[in-house]
Amino acid sequence: MGTPLDTRDEQVAETLDRLYDRYPDPEISLDFSNRLELLIAVILSAQCTDERVNGVTASLFETYDSAEAFAEADESDLAEAISSITYYNSKAGYIKSACGDIVDLHGGEVPDTMSELTDLAGVGRKTANVVLQHGHEVVEGIVVDTHVQRISRRLGLTEERSPERIESDLMGIVPEDDWKEFTHLLISHGRETCTARNPDCSDCVLEDICPSSKLDSEIDLADGSEW
Repeated sequence: MGTPLDTRDEQVAETLDRLYDRYPDPEISLDFSNRLELLIAVILSAQCTDERVNGVTASLFETYDSAEAFAEADESDLAEAISSITYYNSKAGYIKSACGDIVDLHGGEVPDTMSELTDLAGVGRKTANVVLQHGHEVVEGIVVDTHVQRISRRLGLTEERSPERIESDLMGIVPEDDWKEFTHLLISHGRETCTARNPDCSDCVLEDICPSSKLDSEIDLADGSEW
């Protein structure tokens, strides 16, 4: 139990094989119908559940149906519309500012490069990667959310801690063709089995190769804490 394979390349290959078998159709769980809606939804999803975001955007996208509408919105009204979202005041400001730049600098269209996206307010590399992958079908990296950060460390795929350094490390061992799905596989696994507080190691398809297995280890490599 809990013995990783000899190399990180072997470990990631086995992880992918097993998770593809367990989750054959991994998908993004945010609801959107165009690139702008995707961008807004991902900004809102920071430190908030996708389920809550989807509940808010269902009406939000009826009220504000273009970059111009978001850019011209009263910021306090926009904040009120997303008030059930974490950090809603800050996110309202980010959305209004980002949409203003989209109108002024990009003709009202969500840009399709990493540099242009990360120049927008509230958009870091993780958000930009999601928009590129699911809005433009452009894969430049691996989206590192909390699930990817936690599980990749638990499995011994990386010892890095920051999302940026984890992404760089993973890009060196995860086959490029799997970069997009790698995130969704780990998100699915993180929600179903490898949860943050109490992972179900006894029912995990990766338990026998996981050095953090509670059945065989005293330490959670995700954060170095004791089980």
